[in-house]
Amino acid sequence: MKLLHIDSSPLAQASVSRQLTAAVVQAWQQANPSGEVVYRDVAADAPAHLDGELLAVAKFGADQNLTPAQQAERALVDTLVDELLSADVVVIGAPMYNFSVPSQLKSYLDRLAQPGRTFRYTESGPQGLAGGRKVIVVSTRGGKYAGTPYEAALDHQEAYLKGFLGFLGITDVTIVRAEGVAMGPDAKAGALEAANTQIGGLFLADAA
Repeated sequence: MKLLHIDSSPLAQASVSRQLTAAVVQAWQQANPSGEVVYRDVAADAPAHLDGELLAVAKFGADQNLTPAQQAERALVDTLVDELLSADVVVIGAPMYNFSVPSQLKSYLDRLAQPGRTFRYTESGPQGLAGGRKVIVVSTRGGKYAGTPYEAALDHQEAYLKGFLGFLGITDVTIVRAEGVAMGPDAKAGALEAANTQIGGLFLADAA
């Protein structure tokens, strides 16, 4: 078994999402003591935002007469997609920033959508090729959105991630949510307690 652990918050030790992704990984390791963990910090080592030069490789698959930057991009894309496709479980730390995900995480995800590897277009529409793995999204939010009228209008974080992963064929997605963490110490403590309780039950079947 292999787990791919992705962190995207630039807040280092002050990050709630990093605290919770670490707890998820620890719970998985307890249930899978011989499992392998691959870690990638897309905030500390952020993929570049796609410009015209990189887009030719990252999204259109150019592989001839590449510039040095494009050669590096090709190698990065292949590495990131290989990491995803070799993982049985993927843990993604995804804090909400201005109703969406950090731009570093978006840049990372941009590399995962690769025609012929993680999806393909058919006569009936797109078909995901990256199914068969479980994704756990650790969603952290300063405010509270779940179940409120604001959720449909302002949630471009969890909804985006579930939509993107579904496009790749990944439908086994669990959200571990801690929201309201900026609404005072009591709200933050309650959010962390609820998230950690959920994390404690994620891999009970694996350990049984």
